[in-house]
Amino acid sequence: MLQLRLAVRQWAGSNNPSATVRSRTPLSSLWNPASRSYSAPPSDLSEGERDIYQKLTEKFSPTTLRVQDVSGGCGSFYAIMIASDQFKGLSRVKQHQLVTQTLEKEIASIHGLQIKTVVPE
Repeated sequence: MLQLRLAVRQWAGSNNPSATVRSRTPLSSLWNPASRSYSAPPSDLSEGERDIYQKLTEKFSPTTLRVQDVSGGCGSFYAIMIASDQFKGLSRVKQHQLVTQTLEKEIASIHGLQIKTVVPE
């Protein structure tokens, strides 16, 4: 539970010195739908991030996809931002259900997941 609280504090922008979070990308850019998208997983992803990235890419053909381990590198809490045409006309709840169904196996082994879905303009 403490680990989850530390991850949430870091996620919220707290400067808690006891929370060591490995960060390659500022979290603010993670949620920017205009940020750069990749056709292949970025080379600096961890194994868990890469697995999630590949599954979501295969299922949704996203225009933008960001996957980040925000748990300090232990793989217990991920933040995902995904923009896909497949979300058009669906409620936010249904969009999130599609993502969580796709990641059912991964979700079974982690403590937390934050999802942001976007319909491309």
